[in-house]
Amino acid sequence: MDLKRISSGSRFEELAAYSRAVVDDLYIHVSGTVGPNPETGTMPEDAAEQARNIVRLLAGVLAAEGADFRHVVRNRVFLTDPSDLMAVAAVLRETFGASPPANTTLINGIPAPGAKVEIEITARRPAA
Repeated sequence: MDLKRISSGSRFEELAAYSRAVVDDLYIHVSGTVGPNPETGTMPEDAAEQARNIVRLLAGVLAAEGADFRHVVRNRVFLTDPSDLMAVAAVLRETFGASPPANTTLINGIPAPGAKVEIEITARRPAA
């Protein structure tokens, strides 16, 4: 089994020695991702907007491997404030629709400044 390691070029990947994603024979494992504005790099104040930015980043990783959100089997959501749960859940409903993955949601700190949401996914690779 060969592993494909994908980097986004983030300085944090080098700092903490991790890959944005690792692809094996069966799965696409995407690291926890926060949601800065992709054009400006600034972190939005709104948790739902952060979640939407995260979804766009995750969609790009999945698409590069021929997958989409229907292939996601596991979703982990980290929130800093429980009051953001319903707004982020609405973004996840829009994203996963009729193909919801298994999910874990935790309330905890996130080490990225200003981040209120972090999402990590595992997707099954589409059949070749």
